[in-house]
Amino acid sequence: MLNFRPIFLVMGVLIAALGLFMLIPMTADLLSPDPVHRADWSAFAIGAVVSIMIGGGAAAASWGDIDTIGLREGFLLTTATWVALVAFSAVPFALGGLELGYVDAFFEAMSGLTTTGATVVNGLDDAPPGALLWRSMLQWLGGVGIIIMAFAVTPALKIGGMQLFKTEAWDTSEKFIANATNYSISLSMIYIFFTALCFLMFWAFGMSPFDAINHALTTISTGGFSTRDSSLGAFLTQGRAPLDLVVTVFMLIGSLPFGIFLAALLRGAWKRLFTDSQIQFFIVMVAILTMTAMLVVMNAFEDMDLFTAFRLSVFNVTSIVTGTGYATTDYGVWGPFSIAFFFCIMFIGGCAGSTSCGMKVFRLQVAFAALVVYAKRLAHPSGVFVARYNQRPLTDDVFVSVLSFFFVYFATFATLALILAGLGLDTLTAISSAGTSVANVGPGLGEIVGPSGNFATLPDAAKLAMSVGMLLGRLEFFTVLVLIAPSFWRG
Repeated sequence: MLNFRPIFLVMGVLIAALGLFMLIPMTADLLSPDPVHRADWSAFAIGAVVSIMIGGGAAAASWGDIDTIGLREGFLLTTATWVALVAFSAVPFALGGLELGYVDAFFEAMSGLTTTGATVVNGLDDAPPGALLWRSMLQWLGGVGIIIMAFAVTPALKIGGMQLFKTEAWDTSEKFIANATNYSISLSMIYIFFTALCFLMFWAFGMSPFDAINHALTTISTGGFSTRDSSLGAFLTQGRAPLDLVVTVFMLIGSLPFGIFLAALLRGAWKRLFTDSQIQFFIVMVAILTMTAMLVVMNAFEDMDLFTAFRLSVFNVTSIVTGTGYATTDYGVWGPFSIAFFFCIMFIGGCAGSTSCGMKVFRLQVAFAALVVYAKRLAHPSGVFVARYNQRPLTDDVFVSVLSFFFVYFATFATLALILAGLGLDTLTAISSAGTSVANVGPGLGEIVGPSGNFATLPDAAKLAMSVGMLLGRLEFFTVLVLIAPSFWRG
């Protein structure tokens, strides 16, 4: 039988903590020189009070030591907590100066916490500072949550091949809880360090302190929310330092496995930053895709110089592959090939254990290894071949998990695309909106939801469907889908 007490306890503590975080954007509004923006503080005050009272009440009613968290409780806790945090995060958006209905507010909060970056907000240039900061904070909190989940939850739940990253020390529930706590604290410290470094670099390269902190929060989390309607392109005026290249570096950092950074700092294993096969594959892949994009953009604009083509290509390729979703230009005008190119690469994602989204690089490596072994067995039926990942043999359960993940991934994408098309969206908008939802990328393709548009004009039903897609993609599908199986509730 499910033990709901630890579920309500953890959810209550996190919701109450979310309410405390709301005091930060509330303060930003109170300090605003614009009296209209100052009035927005009450939305965060109400949201904070509601979150602290309900979350604190749930935690107090469920208080006590947590000795073990079973497998079923782990699945339910992960999904229920994510949905609850989104629901409470949306309250300030619904009550504040952005003037969003609750469906729009829920969509914006879901996009934030899942680090998707799709937005329904128009007029960001004139939005209250508290609302802008809250959007950025949600992505930052979602990013660190995903890192912790990748090392402390999904390996134990064996979702989509993530058992490759499970350490032997976590075989029992007691050790799992202790190690997960220590791991979470250490990973959070590294995450905070990179965020602070990112902020200082953005400030040094010409952003105001407010813009720098917002973009630092959404860059290291590979989220992509901006303080401007024209995204990062608003900061790339003629003659200024190449800020886009600095952003590219930090998007790449956010897409690398934070466990490697932890191993480098605690055990001095710096070589793993260069020898880990997942990192090597990812960097080589980004380089190849960048060169491809350079050929596309130079073919579209024959008078463009090589350095400008490189800047446009490496930034936009990195932004889409990592799922950040920043834009410096509308790559849809680069020609028909560019539309198909960027649509395909949005599904790739970064490394496991990073803030990035998508299918993850290691799954592509596992699938390729399985393909190679299968081809060898066809050619040499009597031979014995073992697929490996990072010099370790891959077991059959890893292959099954990864291949099942691919099937569910694209089945969900196709289903969501059909639902959106049935709600009246044109083909390109429906397909790209479905893709950007399950891949947690942000901008879609076309005039409506492309890099120069947003999702405000979509019907509410489409926004809710996309919110479900974002949640499924961010929580690796099986974490959510297992809850609809009758056998899960029967135990």
